[in-house]
Amino acid sequence: MIKKEAKTVARKRRHIRVREKVSGTKEIPRLNVFRSNKGIYVQVIDDETGKTLVSSSTAELKIKNGGNIEAAQAVGADIAKKCKEKKINTVVFDRGGYLYHGRVEALAEAARENGLKF
Repeated sequence: MIKKEAKTVARKRRHIRVREKVSGTKEIPRLNVFRSNKGIYVQVIDDETGKTLVSSSTAELKIKNGGNIEAAQAVGADIAKKCKEKKINTVVFDRGGYLYHGRVEALAEAARENGLKF
């Protein structure tokens, strides 16, 4: 059995590897995902200035069980709506070192369905 610390270290290593290739600009910001057991958190970040342009999470949406696919879909739809309001149409997807599967995939697909391009 793999220890929790080893999993976290491996995820952070993967995230660093992804971040070497992925960065956001003012025109095409980075959509960053953080996943925990209780919820999922998303930020749209301009890496040139280091500022968060838009954010959403299961905590912000007050979703009771935030650790499931339905909650991730709701957050994906919400972030796409907020991006449209700020006139952000295209983003670069940063999966945060997580596998593109399950909640991360559901969030990305929901954001795409609601008009966000990446």
